[in-house]
Amino acid sequence: MDYKRFFQTINKIHKKTKKSRIYLFFDIIACGFKYQAGYLDYNLFEMYDLNKEQRKTIITRGINNEFVKKYNDPKFTKYFNNKVLFIKKFNKYIGRDWLLIDNNFEEFDKLLKKHKKLIVKPINLQCGKGIEIVSDGDNLNTYNQIEKNGQLLVEEILTQCDTLSKLHPTSINTLRVVTINHKVVTAYLRIGNNNNIVDNFNNEGMAAPIEIDSGKIIYPAIDKFDHLYERHPLTNEAIVGLIIPHWKEIVKLCEEATYVIPEVNYVGWDVCVGKDKLYLIEGNEFPGHDIYQLPPHRKDGIGLLPVFEKAMKGIKK
Repeated sequence: MDYKRFFQTINKIHKKTKKSRIYLFFDIIACGFKYQAGYLDYNLFEMYDLNKEQRKTIITRGINNEFVKKYNDPKFTKYFNNKVLFIKKFNKYIGRDWLLIDNNFEEFDKLLKKHKKLIVKPINLQCGKGIEIVSDGDNLNTYNQIEKNGQLLVEEILTQCDTLSKLHPTSINTLRVVTINHKVVTAYLRIGNNNNIVDNFNNEGMAAPIEIDSGKIIYPAIDKFDHLYERHPLTNEAIVGLIIPHWKEIVKLCEEATYVIPEVNYVGWDVCVGKDKLYLIEGNEFPGHDIYQLPPHRKDGIGLLPVFEKAMKGIKK
C-alpha cells in the first residue's frame, strides 16, 4: 500500500467532511475488512457518508476481483487480452475491415487507399493509449512508422450515428455494456471531450450510466475530476434525457456475444452505434468497478452489488 497516498486521502476527506482523522483512519481499515474497500474506494464511493446497509451494496475493488476470479476461466481470457485474438474470435460481430501488420505492406496500402484514413492500435495497451489515425499519402513511410511503434492492428475508422456524433464529433462515443450470465446488468455511455479522438474516461473523457430497460440517460455525465455535465461543454448537446439509438439491438448483440466464449462469464463489451449497424469494438474480461456506481449516479446511495448478485444466481461453477 502507498502509505503516503493513504494519509493524503485521509487529509483530503477530513478537509471535505470535517470528520476526525482518527475516525477516518479506523473507518477505512474497517471498510477494508468488511467490504474489501481500500482507501481509494472509500474516497471514490464516498463511503464516509454511507451507512452500513448502503456500504453493503457497493462493488469494491476486492469484490470485483473476486467476481473476475470466480467467473472468468483464465484459460480463455487470452481472447480478450489480445486485440487480434479477440477480433478473429468475434469477427462475426466486428462489422469492419481490419488488418494485422505482419510484413504485409501490400494489403495495408490497399486498405488505406480504399478508406483514405485508418485507425492504428497497439495490440496490448488499454485506455486509448497508442491509438492514432493515419491518412493515405506516403503509405510506405506510414507503414514503417506504425510497425516501429508496435501499432500492429489496423482498422477501418467507424462512422457513428448522428445522435452520438453530435455530442462530440471528433471521437467515437462508445458504450460499455457489462454482461453476467448472458444478461446485461449495467451500461454507460462514454463521451470524448476537448476534441480528443478517444472517449476514454482516463483520457479526459466522461461517462453517464444508461438505464437498462429504456436505454435512456437520466443522470449527468461525470469526468475523472468529478465535474458533472447535463450538456456537453463543447457542443452544448443535451446528455441528460438522451436515448441511445437501437438500444434493444445493442442488448441483443452483447448477450449473443457472451455465448462465443461462455467460459468468460463476466465481460465489459465496448460497442459503437453506427449509422446503419452496430460494431463490437472489444471485450474486457476484467471490467472496472469504479465508473458504474459513482455517487452522483446512485439512488439513495445504493450500489450495484445486489443487481450483480441476482444475475450470478444459477451460474454453474
